[in-house]
Amino acid sequence: MTPSFRLLAKRRFLPLFVTQFLGAFNDNLFRTAMIMLVTFEILRDPAQEASFSAVAGGLFILPFFLLSALSGQLADGRDKARIVRLVKSAEIAIMVFGAAGLMLGNILLMLTALFAMGVHSTFFGPIKYAILPQHLHGDEVLGGTGLVEAGTYGAILLGTIVGGIVPASVAAVLVLAVAVIGRIVGHQVPPAPSEHPDSSIDFHVVRASIRLVRDTMHIRHLFLAIAAISFFWAQGAILAAQFPPLVKNALSANQSVATLFLSIFSIGVAVGSIIINRLLKGAVSARFAPAAAILMGLFVCDLYWTVAHWPPSDGTLLPLRAFVRLAHADRVLFDLFGVAVAGGMFVVPLYAFLTTSVPKAQTARTVAANNIVNSGAMVFSTLILAGLVHVGVSVAGTLLLVAIMSLGAAYLALRLHRACVDRGCAPAE
Repeated sequence: MTPSFRLLAKRRFLPLFVTQFLGAFNDNLFRTAMIMLVTFEILRDPAQEASFSAVAGGLFILPFFLLSALSGQLADGRDKARIVRLVKSAEIAIMVFGAAGLMLGNILLMLTALFAMGVHSTFFGPIKYAILPQHLHGDEVLGGTGLVEAGTYGAILLGTIVGGIVPASVAAVLVLAVAVIGRIVGHQVPPAPSEHPDSSIDFHVVRASIRLVRDTMHIRHLFLAIAAISFFWAQGAILAAQFPPLVKNALSANQSVATLFLSIFSIGVAVGSIIINRLLKGAVSARFAPAAAILMGLFVCDLYWTVAHWPPSDGTLLPLRAFVRLAHADRVLFDLFGVAVAGGMFVVPLYAFLTTSVPKAQTARTVAANNIVNSGAMVFSTLILAGLVHVGVSVAGTLLLVAIMSLGAAYLALRLHRACVDRGCAPAE
């Protein structure tokens, strides 16, 4: 086994890894089952379908924007393992409402549960990264971060596949069962006591958010890293929201093809996470990030060209076997995989950079500040997406926005790399 994979045999890493895996799996099982149910069975209007995907994505992201400051303070000021157990207990209650929404086909119940799962992920998010420097050695953090990212996207893949193929009633049972298992595994996460257990917590979320972002973003290398990650997630929010309507309305394919698209994207990010860890050999560096962002944009441009020139359909939605036999289907799938691999290579070292370039007592707050800015960018991008769809821009046309944003991500990553080369960004103790 490589040094990274040896971490899976360590209690200081494995329970957190599995807990995160199950949480990501459950998020995507529920979200995919909901979107497929609404897109392919409840709604019948292409504009409504695209708008629903954007609204659902925005609702899940919104809690990160509103509550990340509070979650970061709690994670830095309290035992992180204890918060894991509380959060996973809450997941069980949330999934009771989610399961009811799936069983009844009730859009309001499903969206309420989706928002609540966003709250759940907001409080778990800073912990999964901030706990790594506390439990791992310095030369293990990049490998651990890569494993968490690869595991997360593996879970997204599995959740997406299962959510896309099982009936809503079966998905309802599964999300409850996985939530219970996640709580059991989360209990095994080793203690991670706070470096400053007596620190006060500001419960005024607006004031705390402004202060947290201001105190973090004035540090130049953190500003550049967070801004670059935000560009990536804004692109990802648009792509994820557009996959189901893209498949149905632009490529004239059915639900199984939409599941394949989401699955390929998840596999690609996991592969990119592993590749960049091998290229960097454990070092935390952004030197490959600019090239990865440009490569991502080129794949998106080719995907746009292929979709824009897709032959017209008679209105029949093609099943998976018929779709993959089409002349340009392999090109679409290759582009999707390329976008995802490049995205994984771009974002993983930037997350490792965030958690190693600040003192351990501040890692959760730094990740929380990153989540606030990321989620703001994602909400803003989904609003732009909804507006473009409303004024008649095609699903294929919105892909050009993603390609253009890659230039911004590459520019910020290049500035970050140069800043670290010129001034040095050594890991903090």
